[in-house]
Amino acid sequence: MKLIFFLHHADYCNGRLLPLRIWYLLVIGIFCYPDSSAQTFEMTAPTKYRVVFVDKDYSNFETDEPERFLSPASIERRRKQNIPVTENDLPVHPDYIHQLRVAGAKVLTVSKWFNSATIQVNDSSVLRRISGLPFIQKNLVALHEPLNAKPGLPNMMSINSFSEMEYGPSWWQTAIHNGNLLHNNGFTGNGITIAVLDAGFSDVDTLSVFNRLYENGKILGTRDFVKPGNNVYREATHGMSVLSIIGGYQAEGLIGTAPDASFWLLRTEDGGSEYIIEEDNWIAAAEFADSAGADIINTSLGYSVFNDTLQNHSYADMDGNTTRVSRAADLAASKGMMVIVSAGNQGNMEWKYITAPADGDSVLTVGAIDRSRIISSFSSRGPSSDDEVKPNVVALGQGIYVAGIDGSIRQGNGTSFSAPVISGLTACLWQANPGASAGEVFSAICESADRFYLPDHEYGYGVPDFNLANVLLKAAKHELGSEAPVIAFPNPFYNQLYVFFKNPVSTPVDIRLYDLAGKEVFQKTYPEVPDRKYLVIDSDFDSIQKGVYIIRIRSGAVSGNSKLIKY
Repeated sequence: MKLIFFLHHADYCNGRLLPLRIWYLLVIGIFCYPDSSAQTFEMTAPTKYRVVFVDKDYSNFETDEPERFLSPASIERRRKQNIPVTENDLPVHPDYIHQLRVAGAKVLTVSKWFNSATIQVNDSSVLRRISGLPFIQKNLVALHEPLNAKPGLPNMMSINSFSEMEYGPSWWQTAIHNGNLLHNNGFTGNGITIAVLDAGFSDVDTLSVFNRLYENGKILGTRDFVKPGNNVYREATHGMSVLSIIGGYQAEGLIGTAPDASFWLLRTEDGGSEYIIEEDNWIAAAEFADSAGADIINTSLGYSVFNDTLQNHSYADMDGNTTRVSRAADLAASKGMMVIVSAGNQGNMEWKYITAPADGDSVLTVGAIDRSRIISSFSSRGPSSDDEVKPNVVALGQGIYVAGIDGSIRQGNGTSFSAPVISGLTACLWQANPGASAGEVFSAICESADRFYLPDHEYGYGVPDFNLANVLLKAAKHELGSEAPVIAFPNPFYNQLYVFFKNPVSTPVDIRLYDLAGKEVFQKTYPEVPDRKYLVIDSDFDSIQKGVYIIRIRSGAVSGNSKLIKY
């Protein structure tokens, strides 16, 4: 009788037919509000609901026994970064899941971080039974507490390097970030695990561009969080193209930015629809990635507008602490992973701004540029609604080379493709600096970017230089081999020089280069910048002959002279 009462009142009001939106709200009231005082369910898609548990019954698992619920790799990642195992790492009580199934629900995903489950129910009587279970939380409210998880010198001579010819047309998407210099020194992502969260990985198991990954045992496994047990290799092509940018290898066509990294391929996106349940899928995959020991999460996905407009996010929600998926992304970062997310492709549309989880405080958000380093019109703009710098950095995402479903190497556009460029290079950087924390890697990437001292809401901190990021990390760990107040790198150098200050300076910097006869061959004065840590000497040194030179650096009371070799 309760159902009939609501339906009659949903049809008319004062003799007028109610809008579908209002009718929908009334019907949802029946299913999501079993009584007038408590909201027990949150609908995430048609016939799909989220329930939250009141506790985890911690007697079943303990934080001092992480080996019972985390992989050795996950435990080791925490140990290296001094990250404790906390209560949100503990699994959901298995009996709660069992009782949901006994009550008649199909359990789709489970989240230990949010102590919740997403279920499918087609019968309202099942929902009523579940709402009466003592371990189901009533009076659901949004949890918007801030998560303060923000990620609070090598020899540059070529060894075992890829040639420009081997990269083929994909050369620029690595070289624009000086990532080829990391590759040249043997840092190609080996030992780093990347979880790729996407819509499907069509034919990754058969395309030749991925043969090298399979031959070397670099595909660690797959999971489908949309249709558990499904074959992710028979789903959408998007994730396949994303993977090719990071781990693909086809000589003279495409060399990925981390061709020796290891991968988990996790499907979270249903390409046939757009409902908020996909955020739950994403969270389940992120938790799996954490437990499996992934170091990096790459996700070229974003959420703002859904098929059900009642689920839509607003720009005000893009504050890093409101949407469920953004809070989960920050939690993932708090576990010691780098979470790298595409900014979105809404820059020339009405929405315009970044989408969740790109607004996450601890997320490294990546926008798109073209080969001229100009921001792509489609690249979503910042800032986050709480005025954080977003995107954080930018990478090539227009005219970028990716693998096609027919096995060819083709060009594509989108921040979906700029994010994996950065994910791969981050793997290489972390391999080169295994003692660095995720927060330190995050900071070094941002500090290395060409607009770091003057960020904006289109480019963020700009185009990162991973060679410079490597220098910054080694300087922070006192691995530069010098305690001088100012040092020039690399030595020997070819066409690029960096200056690093042991203590930041805030006065103009004068750079002069002399040959051994005392002749000045280069001079430039750089304007003052508050607390400058480093300087990239933006000059073309091709015209300078090979040999030995003296560099003189002065900034206020700080000065230094050193011998450099030009090769």
